[in-house]
Amino acid sequence: MRRNPGIRKRIFAWVIIFAVLLCGQVCRQPEGIRVKASATQEASLDLYATSAVLMDGTSGRILYNKDGDSPLPMASTTKIMTCILALESMTEDTEIVCTVSGTASAQPEVKLGMIKGDSFYLSDLLYSLMLESHNDTAVCIAETVGGSVENFAAMMNAKAAEIGCTQTYYITPNGLDAEDENGEHHTTAHDLALVMRYCLTQSPKSEEFLAVTQTASYTFSNISGTRTYSCTNHNAFLNLMEGALSGKTGFTGKAGYCYVGALSRDGKLLIVALLACGWPNNKGYKWVDTKKLMNYGLTEFEARDITVAEIPTKTLTVTNGQQESVSTILEEPYPTEVLMRSGDQVEVRVEMLQTIEAPVAEGTQVGLVHYLVDGEEYAAASILTESGVEERTYRYCLRELMRKFLLWPV
Repeated sequence: MRRNPGIRKRIFAWVIIFAVLLCGQVCRQPEGIRVKASATQEASLDLYATSAVLMDGTSGRILYNKDGDSPLPMASTTKIMTCILALESMTEDTEIVCTVSGTASAQPEVKLGMIKGDSFYLSDLLYSLMLESHNDTAVCIAETVGGSVENFAAMMNAKAAEIGCTQTYYITPNGLDAEDENGEHHTTAHDLALVMRYCLTQSPKSEEFLAVTQTASYTFSNISGTRTYSCTNHNAFLNLMEGALSGKTGFTGKAGYCYVGALSRDGKLLIVALLACGWPNNKGYKWVDTKKLMNYGLTEFEARDITVAEIPTKTLTVTNGQQESVSTILEEPYPTEVLMRSGDQVEVRVEMLQTIEAPVAEGTQVGLVHYLVDGEEYAAASILTESGVEERTYRYCLRELMRKFLLWPV
């Protein structure tokens, strides 16, 4: 029987159409299935900055993140590290004298205009450093405190590691673009916020840091009294928002406009760090971004207590001990409040030994309580034994037998 070629063509066409339709159904994601965006992705703030973070300054939790772990040059925001190291080197009863070297006096603008051989008190130079961002002042301070710029840079990097910065590398004390055999002078928005948090809440010289960075203007002279200098604070954010606390600007041709600042209001300490936030003629972008992030933190987040009143298991079984169990306690200090949005989920996970073998010392760690916010660990607290337990020895067993069965006093 001869087949009709027209029928075969029609059948083939229907097969192709059916295959295309089937493929479309298989490839298309079914309705209702969505990948949940992170908190930072959900809130599109349309920032100018290439890299930005908003941090809860009290807990250290990141509330908003736009490429906050991308290494970038940070210009004169570097000087907050220079300032805090200088402050921590000072004592109350001794004035540190800074003598100007040829290297310091040769630094490019912006500069105080130091003359080689001249001398200043370190306490005065801190205002030149933070209010006017003078590059020669930064080098003079570094050479005085560290002995050399290279030694001071090593101090900066050591302090950054101590604070918890993982992607920061300092070469200069003033933030001018630089590169050596180990890489470029850089940080991340996250690390920059960590440094500011340290300066405000963790350094033994936090109050002194605030006093310097909040000063509107300052006048001082060299030690000989032959020259007088005036400094004006260029941190415009101090006058932009109620509760503005501190901050430092920065700019180089490579870094663009940078800023790190803090605000305290309604029981919240917020820190904003911005890197590569525009180039000339966009000097005001950093203030737009800073206000936007600060307002986001003020309106969208509230403090919530995430701790547990008591750990689920209060006692721990002891094997080979003179008692069968030991009470446990939760180590203090443990986390209390953290800024969260209304939809943020809190989870507490307890990891704890089932048994422990004697002898057990008082304060032995036997577990951990993990505090998670939206699936990410925020903090952890140790579970400790409240008392010690001695080992059940032959002598102990013999003594117990005598006490129980022979009624001997022990």
